[in-house]
Amino acid sequence: MQASIGQARWRMTLDPLISETRIALPDAAGLAARMIDHLAEHDIAFEDRDGLMVAKLPFGSSSLAVEADALKIRVEADDKGNLEMLRSVVASHVIEFAGDIAPTIIWSGHESNGGTLANFREVRLKAAITLTPHMRRLTFTGEDIARFVNDDDLHVRLYFPPEGLAKPEWPWPAPDGRILWPEPDRRPLTRYYTIRRIDLESREIDIDFVVHDHAGPGSAFAVNAKAGAICGMAGPLGRAIRPARWLLLAGDETALPAIARILETLPATATGEVFIEVADRDEEVPLVAPRGVAIRWLHRAGRPAGTTQLLVDAVKAVQWPDHREVFAWVACEAQALKALRDHLRDERKLARDQHLAVAYWSLRQP
Repeated sequence: MQASIGQARWRMTLDPLISETRIALPDAAGLAARMIDHLAEHDIAFEDRDGLMVAKLPFGSSSLAVEADALKIRVEADDKGNLEMLRSVVASHVIEFAGDIAPTIIWSGHESNGGTLANFREVRLKAAITLTPHMRRLTFTGEDIARFVNDDDLHVRLYFPPEGLAKPEWPWPAPDGRILWPEPDRRPLTRYYTIRRIDLESREIDIDFVVHDHAGPGSAFAVNAKAGAICGMAGPLGRAIRPARWLLLAGDETALPAIARILETLPATATGEVFIEVADRDEEVPLVAPRGVAIRWLHRAGRPAGTTQLLVDAVKAVQWPDHREVFAWVACEAQALKALRDHLRDERKLARDQHLAVAYWSLRQP
């Protein structure tokens, strides 16, 4: 049974899971204000409901109440993995903004069971094939992978153990909610990738890797790993596109797996435009899309990735429909992404719920 993002969202429980904590702090109001301002920069907005600050996140919700000398925080999610993520976000930010103070964070309600993270699975490489000169498809297999079937979240976090480590070591949840890691020489390196295909019957997950000239951990794994190699997988993560009459998708080769997956799940009546920047014609792959969606490949023709204006110029030249039932999804190198996001927000006047713009990599950071 092959699963797709058209299937119902996987939930490990029908009832919401809740954790609460009261954190004693000398300047609770000041810390709360700084933390809320910081999270707003990352598109996490809190709504003031008669003094109770409430935020909706892709993987749950959080509420915060300020007392004279403490913060009362409640987090709610639909499964243990997402609840652990919320506790981690809260704990790490409170500790960061507390400075020299070492706050005590004790959670009540649903708690972690210890061991590995609830949204984590150990997987093994089953097979690998070459799709293009710079893209490899790796097929992983593992137990209990149904949580990765999700309508809304396309991505997973992969954990690559240090080479030569006989027994991989994985992160685990601390009692205060933070995520703890192995020692540096045993710590896995992590990168985010898009699930291209998942098949529950065969317990297979396909992930496409871009192979770089200067290989990072993911690219090196894709080139060198042999069948049976172990890595970790956590998630799913990310945000989905919103239904709209007209859709814009734009990205470079790092976004190609996500674009391909999105296109395959669009209704037959969908309309829109797609721009994909790749090195040359050899990097193009077959895509399945509704007839009303036009796909245009942009070739760098020898220029290095991240150094052209191809995507930015293409998006700026788009003839948008005369209605506002639109959604734009863009993902690429960080500097190009900033230009695209500014264009969508400032020139096209798209609201936050009408676009999703994500930097998948940075030319300045390999």
